Amino acid sequence: MATELGCDWLAASLCLGGSDILAAVKENSPTGEFIANLSVTGDPRASAIRLCLTGNNSDWFFLEGRTIRLNTSSARVLDREVQGPVLIAELTCYEDDVIQSQYRILVQILNENDNRPNFLPETIQPFSVSELTAVDSVVFSVKAVDADGDMIRYTIDQSSPDASFFRIDLPNSGNVVLDKPLDYETRTQLQLLIRAEEANSVEKFNTTANLTVNIEDGDDQYPHFLPCTPVSPGVPVCTNPTYTANITETLQELTLQFSPGPIRAEDGDRGLDAPLVYSILSGDDQGRFDINELSGEITLTRRVDDRHLMPSFTLRVMAAQQDDPLKYSVAVVLVRVLGQNLFPPLFNRTMYKGFIIQSSSPASIVSTYGNQVLLVQVSDRDFSDVRTAAPV
Repeated sequence: MATELGCDWLAASLCLGGSDILAAVKENSPTGEFIANLSVTGDPRASAIRLCLTGNNSDWFFLEGRTIRLNTSSARVLDREVQGPVLIAELTCYEDDVIQSQYRILVQILNENDNRPNFLPETIQPFSVSELTAVDSVVFSVKAVDADGDMIRYTIDQSSPDASFFRIDLPNSGNVVLDKPLDYETRTQLQLLIRAEEANSVEKFNTTANLTVNIEDGDDQYPHFLPCTPVSPGVPVCTNPTYTANITETLQELTLQFSPGPIRAEDGDRGLDAPLVYSILSGDDQGRFDINELSGEITLTRRVDDRHLMPSFTLRVMAAQQDDPLKYSVAVVLVRVLGQNLFPPLFNRTMYKGFIIQSSSPASIVSTYGNQVLLVQVSDRDFSDVRTAAPV
């Protein structure tokens, strides 16, 4: 008896007695998998009948005598997630090319666990969180789907570099909770590995996603003056410098030059870098000193008449955030008044002679006649009461 895809020639008596066919087959089943046997009995007076499979999904089947079998190949696998849950076709019985009967074929595709969970891309993109976020807050949520409909459980891989910052309290929710405080000044980015695993299957298929968490700077630091000297290694808190400058009695309306550098402060939140304003809190001697509120430059507005009466000035300078004056820092500014430098220093002689013993050590003293230590003396008429002498 000849067999062809979709049709089969049988004895004439087999065209009667059939019924609709309800069957089931597992996805990924091999070609030739049994679907159902036909129940038509036919009319014994007919010489021959013809059975044909038609309909949208008829190409998934073929007839072998009175048996319907699955028609697949290595290139075309029956996949419930692609094809859908049901295959529908029709079986038509012809006698002498005349339709004698017609039956529906409904084959349910049974699901198998053949898919891994997959994270939704939009839930695992790099995201940002403020360093001011409260501990125990839900900071983000991830979501994975399983084409087989399995329940998903989420866990944090503790081997990931920054796993200690987060936790998942409800494994089926995908909600990630902040477990300890963030600090932008210490870390600006965290890496986290999250696993999505089937919770109700034998296979426990799983997948992982590496998440990048960018920490946003929050306004939690105060300004500090430069140069910054950390109070201790690894602690982002500065000890403010003391700025010093020297002036003379003759100078007036002068922008002062300070050491260890110009008076300048910066916002401790470097990611925000809030603008600062400067002001003199005390010590300006009734306006003798003026500060540029934007640059921090200090100008002497009138001269000092007598340095003996006013040998120095101590100012307290404040730098505060424009948007939040309660965030500020204060530094000490010391201005010393010196006499005018009119004369150069002078040695007490134009030539000095001394002796040293051969093979002496590098620290040996140079001697003069009479075995006296050689002294070099310098005087300065700007400092008439001071004479400097140093052994050689």
